[in-house]
Amino acid sequence: MTGLDRSDAVDRLERLVDTVEADRMPVPVREVWAFGDVALGLDPVERLDVYVTKDILLDDDGESVSASPDEGDAREPAARFRESHGISGVGKSVRADWAVDYPHYLRANRNGHAAPERCLAAHLLEDDEPIHLEVCNASFEDNVTQRLRGARLREDYTQLLDPRGVCLWADGTRSHDAFRKLRAGELALPTLSAALEMLGMDGDEAEAAARELSDWRAQQDGRTVRGDIV
Repeated sequence: MTGLDRSDAVDRLERLVDTVEADRMPVPVREVWAFGDVALGLDPVERLDVYVTKDILLDDDGESVSASPDEGDAREPAARFRESHGISGVGKSVRADWAVDYPHYLRANRNGHAAPERCLAAHLLEDDEPIHLEVCNASFEDNVTQRLRGARLREDYTQLLDPRGVCLWADGTRSHDAFRKLRAGELALPTLSAALEMLGMDGDEAEAAARELSDWRAQQDGRTVRGDIV
């Protein structure tokens, strides 16, 4: 896929929010944002950028799930999934009842530990969609600031989070007005460099950062995902 018609992009965002509302998620989800090109009224939308604010799963809030419905396995899910999938952390980093209901969406990081951002991507997105998913425990606005600070310290502007975003869903409430404005291309948002200047960059740095981030985005293909903890 090389991009989405604008109407299709907004339809896809609505289906994503539908899934968050209807399905049990691997971790509690508090907010869903769209940012970048789709918020600018572009048509087509080359890549769809989505931001999900999640809670860190300190204590599994799911129902007790000790027996496997298929095998009568009385072990705890953490032990079962370590053996069946080679993935640890079920019941700690992702909900155990979610993993039992959606084992085909269970994903791990390089250390073999259940990774919430990868599990969310598997549940919410198709493999070949031109969608970038950002997942963090911090709100979108807070993480924009955190990522800006980190990118400037490292002099790596590909780590920036594009600040031009719109909240689609928060704490169980969908913003119908946000979807209407996205569909009509009515949001008045600045260029990326101007948005970065508003966050404290000088003009030259903002232009350089915008070019580097835009070049990096142009190199991405299919579904991509990034997870942060702030």
